[in-house]
Amino acid sequence: MDKTKLHIPTARVFKPLLSPARYKGAHGGRGSGKSHFFADLMVDDCVREPGISGEGLRAVCLREVQKDLTQSAKLLIEDKLNAHGLSEANGFKVFKDVIETPGDGIIIFKGMNNYTAESIKSLEKFKRAWWEEAHTATPTSLELLRPTIRDEGSELWFSWNRRKKTDPIDMLLCGADVPTGTVVVEANWRDNPWFPTVLQLERENCLRMEPDRYDHIWEGGYVKAFKGAYFAKPLAEARAAGRIGNLAADPLLSYNAYFDLGGAGARADAMAIWIVQYVGREIRVLDYLEGQGQVLAYYVSELRSRGYQNALCVLPHDGVNTNNITGKRYEQHLEDAGFETEIVKNQGQGAAMMRVEAARRIFPQCWFDATKTEAGLDALGYYHERKDENRDVGLGPEHDWSSHAADAFGMMAIHYEAPEADREYAMPNYGRPSATGWMGA
Repeated sequence: MDKTKLHIPTARVFKPLLSPARYKGAHGGRGSGKSHFFADLMVDDCVREPGISGEGLRAVCLREVQKDLTQSAKLLIEDKLNAHGLSEANGFKVFKDVIETPGDGIIIFKGMNNYTAESIKSLEKFKRAWWEEAHTATPTSLELLRPTIRDEGSELWFSWNRRKKTDPIDMLLCGADVPTGTVVVEANWRDNPWFPTVLQLERENCLRMEPDRYDHIWEGGYVKAFKGAYFAKPLAEARAAGRIGNLAADPLLSYNAYFDLGGAGARADAMAIWIVQYVGREIRVLDYLEGQGQVLAYYVSELRSRGYQNALCVLPHDGVNTNNITGKRYEQHLEDAGFETEIVKNQGQGAAMMRVEAARRIFPQCWFDATKTEAGLDALGYYHERKDENRDVGLGPEHDWSSHAADAFGMMAIHYEAPEADREYAMPNYGRPSATGWMGA
């Protein structure tokens, strides 16, 4: 076989990745052919690399965690060798844990989490690094790899299905400022001219049975709902109904700011705040603020800078607690800053699930600004039950990064559903809801 004439059919979407580039990335959903493209490209580069010098290509196939070779790309590359009729006669020898390639080249398969600053030096003469499932890459692993693969003409390849904009690989290759020499494509099932019938059936089943996860699994969208999350279904319904999009505030209506309180220490819980207006029976969720380790003055400044200086600040029951540093109550701090406050009483035992159920009930009335509430929606989509897997027993809502946004949102729902008689209404203020409608509406 003429080593310069290994012709491999390539889907149009991947054509930009055929030219030399320092960083090559392909992200997208299931069935796009990302892994098949890079496996073919690896084989093709191994065939071409020896050139005049005869020195073979050294390549490493990576994952963040690889417990055994069944989790690696080794089997896929072996399949490509068979499909292209490449064997020992062409310089390829397959062993248990490595593949030797023409001209004393080699392909190895590793987990990046096993490397240290010292051991990573073993890859310094490698010219290709292909990282599968790169959405799991940690900042430390990327920082170790990038300066290590540095031979002239070396390339770093990444394939992944996006989860969050804040994942290190997305920030590196899809952010506002990407490294020089970066080529990234998005590929999904419709870009694959060889998309198999069996996957078409799976795609249609997913669209019908798991609509909340379909966009991430098949269309390469960011994860919007954790499987089994409390609000996965209502979020999917809101998107399908067009209730997540661009919202404009009504200048004649007041704002409500719903808080889940956090602390100012380095290890303190996050502070979460939803900004809401009530228009008829619509609940318009206009903005979301979150921070960790900041003093309350920071959030006061943020509210003012965003135009919410006249918002009614609705606090949970611990809003009457005193600040450990100042000795003042949270509500007093906000009142001193010129805000009106209101405290939602403690719901008592089972409060977390009461908030979940209240939020589910009012969700069909909610409209969200897609851009300003994106971080909060991500949290709502992830908020889920903690389980005893051995006994398949639910243990209540998981307390993690998503619970602060969910608690503040659930408290908004509780506040919305509170009996009309529990509140005093000033006729000019149309921002306080009742269970049946709007005072003054």
